[in-house]
Amino acid sequence: MNYFELFEIPVQLKVDSADLKKKFYSLSRKYHPDFHSQTEAANQLDVLEKSSLLNKAWKTFQHPDETIKYVLQLKQLLEEEEKYELPPAFLMEVMEINEQLMDAKMEGDQATMTEVRSTIEKMQKDLYEPVKNAIENYQDYITSEKELLQVKAYYFKKKYLNRILAGLP
Repeated sequence: MNYFELFEIPVQLKVDSADLKKKFYSLSRKYHPDFHSQTEAANQLDVLEKSSLLNKAWKTFQHPDETIKYVLQLKQLLEEEEKYELPPAFLMEVMEINEQLMDAKMEGDQATMTEVRSTIEKMQKDLYEPVKNAIENYQDYITSEKELLQVKAYYFKKKYLNRILAGLP
């Protein structure tokens, strides 16, 4: 059973958090182990497994990038520890930003660090635009593999940029 089946929702790259929250609380009550302590051992084990799966799904659905990763893995387009090869032009652009950031950190130049943050955030918005439709309007078995591979490229580029943002003060 995958996360979407558990929540009884269609596979999607962008989950509606309001509906999801209601469903989570409902399923939490349904699969809470305390409510099944008097049932047979096999049922208790099943409930415990579903409760654990429910919590993992909830955690994944709370983070849009993790939801994208999960769907790509479901579609067998992404392996757990995959080493994705980013395009050289992107890497060069990021290398220049990193150099600018290193200089700014060494000099304590807060203005440049703020500028770098803005540059990265703009890059992320620009990366999102070509995949926005595929992410926001994903339909299982209708959205093409080509579109999903573009989402995969977006996922890895954004992940790379997020690591730089995480290192900013």
